[in-house]
Amino acid sequence: MHILVVNDDGPPSNASSPYVHSLVHNLQSAGHVVSVVLPHQQRSWIGKAHLVGASVTPTYFRPGTLHKDDGTVHHLPRDEDDDGDEWILIDSTPASCVQIGLYHYFQDRGPIDLVISGPNYGRNTTALFSLSSGTIGGAMEAAVCGKKAIALSYAFSSRNHDPVVIAEASKHSVRLIEHLHKNWADGVDLYTINVPLEPGVSENKILYTNMLDNRWSSGSCFQATDADAAGEGPEVQEHKLRLAGETGELATNGSVDDKPKKQSRIQHKHFKWAPNFADVYRSVEESEPGNDGWAVKEGMTSVTPLKANFMHIPGLTQGEIKLSGTHAPTFYYSVELDSPYVQPLIEGALRKQLRGTACQSIPSLSDLPDSSAPVLQYREYENLDFEHALAHPSSSLINSFVIRKALIRKHYLSNTVANWISKHPDSILKKHVKPAVNFEVDYAEFLDEALMEAYELRESLEANESKSEQDKEWWILKPGMSDRGQGIRLFNSEAQLQAIFEEWEESDDEDDDDEDEDGVESSLDENAMKKNAQGVVTSQLRHFIAQPYIDPPLLLPSASNRKFHIRTYVLAAGSLNVYVFKEMLALFSGVPYQAPWEEADEVRNLARHLTNTCLQEGGSTNEGSVRRFWDLEDSAPGLPSNWKDSVFDQICAITGEIFEAAARGMLIHFQTLPNAFELFGVDFLVDEAGNAWLLELNAFPDFGQTGEDLKDLVVGRLFEEVVDVVVKPFFGLGKAPSPNDSLGLKLVANLDLGRKI
Repeated sequence: MHILVVNDDGPPSNASSPYVHSLVHNLQSAGHVVSVVLPHQQRSWIGKAHLVGASVTPTYFRPGTLHKDDGTVHHLPRDEDDDGDEWILIDSTPASCVQIGLYHYFQDRGPIDLVISGPNYGRNTTALFSLSSGTIGGAMEAAVCGKKAIALSYAFSSRNHDPVVIAEASKHSVRLIEHLHKNWADGVDLYTINVPLEPGVSENKILYTNMLDNRWSSGSCFQATDADAAGEGPEVQEHKLRLAGETGELATNGSVDDKPKKQSRIQHKHFKWAPNFADVYRSVEESEPGNDGWAVKEGMTSVTPLKANFMHIPGLTQGEIKLSGTHAPTFYYSVELDSPYVQPLIEGALRKQLRGTACQSIPSLSDLPDSSAPVLQYREYENLDFEHALAHPSSSLINSFVIRKALIRKHYLSNTVANWISKHPDSILKKHVKPAVNFEVDYAEFLDEALMEAYELRESLEANESKSEQDKEWWILKPGMSDRGQGIRLFNSEAQLQAIFEEWEESDDEDDDDEDEDGVESSLDENAMKKNAQGVVTSQLRHFIAQPYIDPPLLLPSASNRKFHIRTYVLAAGSLNVYVFKEMLALFSGVPYQAPWEEADEVRNLARHLTNTCLQEGGSTNEGSVRRFWDLEDSAPGLPSNWKDSVFDQICAITGEIFEAAARGMLIHFQTLPNAFELFGVDFLVDEAGNAWLLELNAFPDFGQTGEDLKDLVVGRLFEEVVDVVVKPFFGLGKAPSPNDSLGLKLVANLDLGRKI
């Protein structure tokens, strides 16, 4: 619809017009074209008046600003690159706003289908309020111009303009407005709606009501005042009146002494509009149920159908209004994870960040009311319904990309890096990822053949034969598809490498294909593996990479010189934004570090070299095994005091580059989707010179290794920011925070690949 919005409270202001911005935003979010003409200042209690003989002068207002009580303005949160709309402000009345808006602006947007006047700052129930209401007057003017019109008023009970409550009232109002427009009753010229501004109003009943016919019974609505106290502007007076009327907080300046200073026939007085609202509330308390004032008092939304002569419509003043899907959620979510550590954190983040939003948990997609209903799937990779997501790209959001082997398989990752560096010789990856040698070995006796292809590794091992022990180049062997540190070994000779393969006797005949029958990539996450007697996943022992071992690592005296790596959580979203979560973990090995050649026993103690806590007895519960990265000491040996900031900056740059390398250079093995996002666990090692080296990327990372002490600070906050950055924007619940607004997630790549389903 093309909707014209007017009001009697003027442009957005905390004191007198706190709701109009929210209503317009929600109308636009619902897909309507909204044009806005407002009085340039407070014009309440003016009814359907025009200022006879006065010229009307428009000014143009950007809705990204908010009028303050002292006449200044400040900016509301908005995208600086978004030009937005211009609203028209005129120095006249609500009725004049309607005339100007209908006939003198916005013709390029097509005919106006509906005029909404409001939301008024305070209720407009009963005849005493309604007969003078500028809000109803604006709707009445539209009705006599032949347009469908609705007067909308919010009955508040607190000065605290809670944005969550206002947002709920606005969403509720938009749905009711859409229902009334679609089901407009015969004979109705306008509806006046009163919405209680209370939490949960959208769950309460909506009733057709009549308008309570009441009278002023306490005498004059004016109060005599001192002349010096008569200069308050209309905004201040309206604010005080509304507080007195809605909250009972009467604010008066005191009346003059009735005794004149000197005798005269007519006493000189000034007068202030100060109606006794107790008359209204008393009449509501004494009335029978069914009227507009009673409905609002009971917490229900009242809808009063009127003729343009102030008469309500016979036969439409009783009964409840049932909106289609009144309680239908904004979206549904299905969260089902194997981890009892993660499941409640995700559900808690959804509840907290979506407070006031109607969303509903469902056990499976079969519980959706229809297949196109908006839904978030946050499930294990194997349980995600990718077909549903691919068929409903605008309503179905999933927590994993379908294909991302270019990042999460070590042998694919090494190819991703090598290909990217070959095309971009100056890439940061060249100095922060150790070059890897890929090879395949089915059986130990075929190792010689495999090394014929891996000439870099073969040449290094041959050169080691003539070197002293401490001068030899050490290598680290990693199965290409293992996680959690499984299958990692150190070696510096072909004989040692041969012995490693001989110890791995396969315990089953599983094949190692990393695609299922449908060609969909299996997850093989950090939590799901089948191991042989040596604790190694036998089905993964075919693809291998070997990399030069990083030595010496950065060692911290406070951690007893134990080796550590940094676990970074990375959010990849859509097509494609990449964020690094600033709250990082430092994961320490179980025993102090020694270089491989310093160990007396030729069988290396991997506990010195591997920092994955899942390999330690007790895991993350061991004291000091998991620490907050930013709590590490500033005085690291040989490094400046800002070494942690430097490492974080390196991690951000490396992460952004590696995702770009996969997204642009490995299109077959990393495919983004506009309605998918994924959290990765990305590991880095810092050497003694302060250089960060990328180790690996993990899908479905083991969040449980964070432990209990840092659970809420790290993982809980991470999920909350994911809701804000990805979930809420996807379902139309707000824009993603700008890079400066998000405290935890730092945008490191904005590729905008534009890939569509």
